[in-house]
Amino acid sequence: MSPTEVFSIVNTIALPMWLLMIVVPKWKVTRFLIDYKLIPLLLALVYAFYIFQALRIGGMMDFGSLAAVKALFTEENALLAGWVHYLAFDLLVGMWILDENKKLGIHQLLLVPCLLGTFMFGPLGFLLFMIIRGIKVQRS
Repeated sequence: MSPTEVFSIVNTIALPMWLLMIVVPKWKVTRFLIDYKLIPLLLALVYAFYIFQALRIGGMMDFGSLAAVKALFTEENALLAGWVHYLAFDLLVGMWILDENKKLGIHQLLLVPCLLGTFMFGPLGFLLFMIIRGIKVQRS
């Protein structure tokens, strides 16, 4: 399977999980997938394969400068591994948001922008959640 095909597959795997978390976060199937982190675990396996491929082809990775990181992502396997890394960790942050909200009880409509933000812009969605969380905790 080519990296291009795997890219499409991992996106197809991650997107339904985001939809479940946004639309039906308390549904037993959604909760099962969140509790056992099945999608991030699957993505982690794909990541491991492609990061080892990148290491095998290109040797040790240099993160010491922006130019070195840019060069790293010219190798297709490393680029795919980087993308899968984003998919897995953004999903984990989204799952953490939902888990954290079990204690907080923030209305789901307020969580939707946080989850969408995490899905599309990673840290911005997390930042929004932390702001809302801080307000909620302060009012309690």
